[in-house]
Amino acid sequence: MTSPHSPLSPAETRDRVLSSRGILFDLDGVLTPTAEVHMSAWSRLFTPFLDAQGVKPYTDADYFAYIDGKPRYDGVRSLLASRGLSLPDGEPTDAPELETVCGLGNRKNKAFNETLAEDGVSAYPGSLRFLDAVVAAGLKVAVVTSSLNGEMVLTAAGLRDRFEIVVDGVRARAEKLAGKPAPDTYLFGAELLGLTAAQCVVIEDAESGIQSGRSGDFGLVLGVDRGVGAHVLFEAGADTVVTDLDELLPLIGSTVLSSPSSSGVPA
Repeated sequence: MTSPHSPLSPAETRDRVLSSRGILFDLDGVLTPTAEVHMSAWSRLFTPFLDAQGVKPYTDADYFAYIDGKPRYDGVRSLLASRGLSLPDGEPTDAPELETVCGLGNRKNKAFNETLAEDGVSAYPGSLRFLDAVVAAGLKVAVVTSSLNGEMVLTAAGLRDRFEIVVDGVRARAEKLAGKPAPDTYLFGAELLGLTAAQCVVIEDAESGIQSGRSGDFGLVLGVDRGVGAHVLFEAGADTVVTDLDELLPLIGSTVLSSPSSSGVPA
């Protein structure tokens, strides 16, 4: 698959950012390094499960290809389908021990919660600097995440009071919104900010999230490469890809300085 458009130049990226009115942040892998906790929890789930099924072993590549950015139960279905496996859906209330889609998803969530409680989580410093900068510049901000644990992660990272609008997996389920890669949750987030998609920047680290932003026709779809690969994000539809959000600070003319180690994006 190829990108439906050419990547933007730094100057074009600057113009898109400066002309936007809102920033829609994904959470895991964009604001916080909880993607690493999720990866560990998925591995703890699927390594023994797939071994017991006698199929191809689980790897980190499976996380990026089939799970990353998707609602939890959709991730379970996608991974199982990649191995030619299927299970009954079950119910969201299924015990983690049950071998249903929901049971496996809840087993993964149990491992995630245990790790988060033991180790805690802190926001990426570069993401905090970028958040400070865009808020100081007068842009509206929201979090749009597939995670059912969004509120808990934001609270653990000390970020909850920074966002009036949070569209997480719980809110999406209540509103009956399709999950990423559908654009519905991001479009809903923009609506809650009182903005159109064209007025908003979507920031994502996952292929499915980039596809969500692209299909929603947002003003700028910005990829953060935390391991999936810049080429994958570009092919999914990203306009620009960075390795850390503080690379964008020079573009918005911020007085909030990036770290000395940041490479920056030339104007």
